[in-house]
Amino acid sequence: MQEWIEKFKANDLLKVIDEPCDIDLEIAHASYIEVKKQNSKALLFTHPTDKDGNFYPPVLTNTFGSFKALNLILGRKPDEIAREIENLLKPKKPTNFKEKLDFLTYLISLRKVFTTKFKGNAPCQELKFMGENADLTKLPALKTWEKDGGRFITMGQVYTKDLHGNTQNLGMYRLQIYDKNKLGMHWQIHKDGANFYNDYKKAGLKMPVSVAIGGDPLYIWCGQAPLPKGIFELLLYGFIRKSPAKLVKSLTNDIWVPYDSDFVIEGFVDTNEFESEGPFGDHTGFYTPILPFPVMRVSAITSKKSPIFHATVVGKPPLEDKFMGYATERIFLPLFKTSAPDLIDYKMPENGVFHNLILAKFDAKYPAHAKQLMHAFWGVGQMSFVKHAIFVDSEAPNLGDYENLTRYILNRISVESLTFSEGVCDQLDHASPNACFGGKLGIDASSDLSKNPPEILSDTELLAKFKSVDEKILDLKQYFTDTKNPIILANLDKKESAKASFDRILKFANHFKIVIFIDPKNNIDNLYISIWRIVNNIDANRDIFISKEQICIDATTKGEFDGYKREWPDETLCNKEVVQNLIKRQVIDDNKELFLKFDIF
Repeated sequence: MQEWIEKFKANDLLKVIDEPCDIDLEIAHASYIEVKKQNSKALLFTHPTDKDGNFYPPVLTNTFGSFKALNLILGRKPDEIAREIENLLKPKKPTNFKEKLDFLTYLISLRKVFTTKFKGNAPCQELKFMGENADLTKLPALKTWEKDGGRFITMGQVYTKDLHGNTQNLGMYRLQIYDKNKLGMHWQIHKDGANFYNDYKKAGLKMPVSVAIGGDPLYIWCGQAPLPKGIFELLLYGFIRKSPAKLVKSLTNDIWVPYDSDFVIEGFVDTNEFESEGPFGDHTGFYTPILPFPVMRVSAITSKKSPIFHATVVGKPPLEDKFMGYATERIFLPLFKTSAPDLIDYKMPENGVFHNLILAKFDAKYPAHAKQLMHAFWGVGQMSFVKHAIFVDSEAPNLGDYENLTRYILNRISVESLTFSEGVCDQLDHASPNACFGGKLGIDASSDLSKNPPEILSDTELLAKFKSVDEKILDLKQYFTDTKNPIILANLDKKESAKASFDRILKFANHFKIVIFIDPKNNIDNLYISIWRIVNNIDANRDIFISKEQICIDATTKGEFDGYKREWPDETLCNKEVVQNLIKRQVIDDNKELFLKFDIF
């Protein structure tokens, strides 16, 4: 990690903060705000502290905080790695001796993909704290949000292996610190770590786990990569680096970890022990509820002599996962095309929180082709978690040109363009009526099914008409009125099902096509955050209502009259007093425009 800090300095990608900052909210809030800036930098906090005046090892955040940093960590642009993967999947036949020799040389170089065992005294084991001397509370793990259940390790590389020792796995899960030797293991039901855990539980055995922190930041990106089941994620590290990951055996279990980690936490999970985990403000931008999860009992903590603690902050976009997700999106496109050969490109907008919204361009060849691709998406690996997918044909604008792409879509769709389904959801999704599965929506914009555009009124005129039949509609703003399907964002003080309000305003159906209801406190002028809130807050089978030509989306908070029986979570918001204190101490700038744009408070 120290080596990477020097690389970041040399590339003007690091800001050093020598001012003592609290591991309770202060470091997290400063990092959360920094990564939302143009040309944001990684932050190195040299003097982390707490309210009792204790000091901790330095903390590094926002490592993946820009495209420039991403390319530095990968060693090249993601598209270059994607092209290499594509060439492997579809190799060109060599036409002469030189090409044959070059291809053979390349194949031989692939042996470096496989991990190797580090020989000698590993840096990650320079300091050893065994048994009762191991103390998790001495790590500068952060409390990110006010309502978090405690301090969490957020950039931990969680290494596990299957019951028979044949396959090792690397995952990235949040880890709650309960006390000096107890760590909450938040591996979700669909993850490989949870699958291994189930096998150990059936066998009645404790499960060995080691958590590495720091070292080469590429390790952590590989840990969240959607590789096929059974493939060790550090093989991807070797493929990208052209150098094998060097591993060393943990001291108290048989898990192998990167030799250059800054910290390693070793231990075992008793499959009969659970503890309440959370709440935690997660990457969705909402708090996840308190639920029972397995507990890791720590048997050792080792580290370098001068370690750096690696942390990330999750919450409302954009954050580090914007850039990590971009790399995943680009690099895995060739692999995804093997399951969907007519796919041209896809995009996961960061304010769609990745699983909540995906855009796809494909070579449309026959009727219902888009529906075929929808089911391919919903049936493949982590893509099966996608809640809302929009498909366009090859003539559509670039998927990253959101404004023109939106106009293209709105000029082609109608109620007949919508396909509703049901399937698995991310365990962190809060909108579905049932944990882990719920409604899905596919929109086919590959053919023009649009109807005549509505008769546009001003926002003031349209609001007056709506309020004449429903006073609970407090305000509205129209977007893309130059298209056949303009969008209305409307604040609704909901006292009953939103469908009742929709049914009333259908009296003015000739003046609108798509209306989206959001809560009264939500800002209708902030389209970026509104999109984030909409795709988070809806279950397609429950919250989308259709008339002859009109569509209503209920993106408000759900309650009993919606048939929602789970606890609706709070959004993550920065503590204003903490932010003002950081401004006063010149740790962050007083950027009111940025605070408003990204709904900081």
